[in-house]
Amino acid sequence: MNPIIKNILAVIGGWSGGSFVNMSLVEIGNKVFPIDGLDPNNLESYAAIFPSLSAKYFIFPFIAHALGTLVGSFVAAMIAAEHKMRYALIVGGVFLLGGLAVNYMISGPVWFTIIDILFAYIPMAWIGGMLAKSRANN
Repeated sequence: MNPIIKNILAVIGGWSGGSFVNMSLVEIGNKVFPIDGLDPNNLESYAAIFPSLSAKYFIFPFIAHALGTLVGSFVAAMIAAEHKMRYALIVGGVFLLGGLAVNYMISGPVWFTIIDILFAYIPMAWIGGMLAKSRANN
């Protein structure tokens, strides 16, 4: 397969796989820690409720962001024809942009925003890339 096509598919596959993991974990979190009065299909509903929530309600969003990025970056690095870490980090960057957008649209507690932005995206993308590289070397 043409390496350019393969690398494009790596980014698309990583983004798709990571997004699936992310959304699945968010849905599980909504079932484990249901929030009274929240319409999960309405961003305004989240924006109105998030500032008043306790820390336990932010566990699943963080895990979803971190594991979604980890899985997406791993998938991208496994598919990429070359420069596997580059494509893992590209997927991490895409998820970081999404995280920045969501944190802008739904202002939650500052502590969560800082932890989420600093630890859920680029570090997880790097770990996903390293896992894929070590798997490819075996």
